[in-house]
Amino acid sequence: MTPPGRLELAWYAFARGVVELFCRVVWRVRIEGREHIPASGPFVLAPVHRSYIDTLICGCLLRRRIRFMGKEELWRSRWSGRFFSSLGGYPVRRGTPDREALRISEDALRAGEPVVLYPEGTRQSGPVVHPLFEGAVFVAARAGVPIVPVGIGGSEWAMPKGSRGIRPVRIAAVVGAPIAPPERSASGRVPRRAVAELSEQLHTELQQLFDEALRNAGRA
Repeated sequence: MTPPGRLELAWYAFARGVVELFCRVVWRVRIEGREHIPASGPFVLAPVHRSYIDTLICGCLLRRRIRFMGKEELWRSRWSGRFFSSLGGYPVRRGTPDREALRISEDALRAGEPVVLYPEGTRQSGPVVHPLFEGAVFVAARAGVPIVPVGIGGSEWAMPKGSRGIRPVRIAAVVGAPIAPPERSASGRVPRRAVAELSEQLHTELQQLFDEALRNAGRA
């Protein structure tokens, strides 16, 4: 994977600054636990997922460029595809195990970049963290990088599923301590049992962080 050039990074820094200003003005975003985010090196950022704007909130958590998946429809237009790619996005076919998107995720991590992977998969609803897919943990395990869980409260009211507009409500994010990836077996493979156990741990910690984020956003 080709590392981003200076112009690309400068554009990302500008766009990210605009996004953070917008989020702080419109949604009065409050962030706790930012000190848990690694200052360097790759990691998987694993947030709960209640709204399209969750990715914008993730962009506010750190100044480094993050990589994230977006529905493949966003890349059907040449210009929108180039725009989202310039911001670190790459397409994924929803509802299927998209091996190419997983490969890009692993390549980005091996190149030293943080990657956003939503363990719940698609957007969900309500205050309970849904059963997790194992993709986020599996990718982190294969790349040997930590997982940073994030609770985001209020985004479901800011832009509910099915809505095309936004609402100026309070949003809060709470970042948890990094979770170390499972150790590989002697053959270099990631044991399926270890992935399942780590997914259970991630689910528990995400629920705690989500509960706290909902309280901070005045939604609990």
